[in-house]
Amino acid sequence: MESKRMKLATVVLIGMLTCAATACGADKRTNLGENLINNEEEEKSTVIMFGPMGKTSTDGENTSRTAQERTVLMAEEALGISVDFNTYTAQDYQEKTYDDVCVERVRSGLDDIYLLNADVIKMLGEEGTLADLSGLESVKNLREVVKTANTINGKLVAIPQEVVAYGLFINQDLFDRYDLKLPETPKDLLECCNVLKKNGFETPIGANRWWLENFVLAQGFADLYNGGNTEEEIAAINSGEAKLSDYMRPGFEFLQQLIDLGYIDAEEAYTMEAIDGEGPDFKAQKTPIVMAYWAAANAEAFYGATDFNLQVIGFPTDRGQMPVMSMTGYGINAKSENQEDTMNLLDQMVSDEALALYMETNQVISPSKNLEVDCKDALKPLNDKINEGVYVLGSNANLKVEQWGNTCLIVRELLNGASVDECMAQFDKLQEESLK
Repeated sequence: MESKRMKLATVVLIGMLTCAATACGADKRTNLGENLINNEEEEKSTVIMFGPMGKTSTDGENTSRTAQERTVLMAEEALGISVDFNTYTAQDYQEKTYDDVCVERVRSGLDDIYLLNADVIKMLGEEGTLADLSGLESVKNLREVVKTANTINGKLVAIPQEVVAYGLFINQDLFDRYDLKLPETPKDLLECCNVLKKNGFETPIGANRWWLENFVLAQGFADLYNGGNTEEEIAAINSGEAKLSDYMRPGFEFLQQLIDLGYIDAEEAYTMEAIDGEGPDFKAQKTPIVMAYWAAANAEAFYGATDFNLQVIGFPTDRGQMPVMSMTGYGINAKSENQEDTMNLLDQMVSDEALALYMETNQVISPSKNLEVDCKDALKPLNDKINEGVYVLGSNANLKVEQWGNTCLIVRELLNGASVDECMAQFDKLQEESLK
């Protein structure tokens, strides 16, 4: 999981905090005495936050601040407390990934609040090392999908400031040139790729080694999340009554078909980094289709400034276009000595007022059911599906088998030559281990 965890940290966590910030690797929990200022001002309570980014420098009049920091500053002012940042930097932690460091620090009680990836939320939530956030006032405003994804054993253990949605990024100009409709089903996508390949696009779908699991998850769980029996089906998987591999097989077989037909280059995808790999060819209109997350359509460095009409849609399934949704989240250390102030801090950071500021700054989907993002036209097809309640969760703490990271790793085995049956055997093994 190490490589996957590193990528999740850099793409999902750091990627969503889009402005540069200075890093401070020191552990302030153990050096607070050195940072005290002897003056007559009333001493403020201090909350320690660990994350991939810290506060930006206050030097200069036009300091660019992250959306996250804006909400922290809002909470500090409202509560009269101070937030100190402990920040992950790779050079400080050598070979340890962001996720590895978070796990160690939570277990050791070094900080009060953390920004965590989905697989770490699941792990720590099951250990009982994250506090129950169910009593926060802001919880009543959360979308059900947010509570579902982050509730473990009846406890809400993490709350995000944005919901991350993945979809297919499509060059609409090329589709118009060849009279292609946006694909709704796997069959539609195969037909589109066939036409594109015949018209000189050697590999119609640009892929990387991190996000192909979205094809699999969309098809595998489309019925589970949209068929009206979600809780019952998850319970059946968790008990072993239903095989997880039966859900995953259709997506893996479809992915293998895309590879066999030359619509995805498996060898190239196995080595490609997200966006950096396939992105240049997509922006140069050499590749008509790629996959990415919502914020990539807003960032000019990614796909926010293309020379063609961009459309972002859900992944084709038998139920139509299906967004895949995942989310990071803030969790509070169950061992925190400053629990009350930390709870109040998070409550302020995920209040509708703070989330509106965060959404306005980053133009992302809010976890609050009361807030609607004013997204660009390219994202409206994806946003419409989400507003309709049509989606698949890429991470769900209620499933005993962690799906996002595990599916990614098993997809990589497929790219490296493993058969579909061999991949399904790995899911069977994971499920068997979860039953123990």
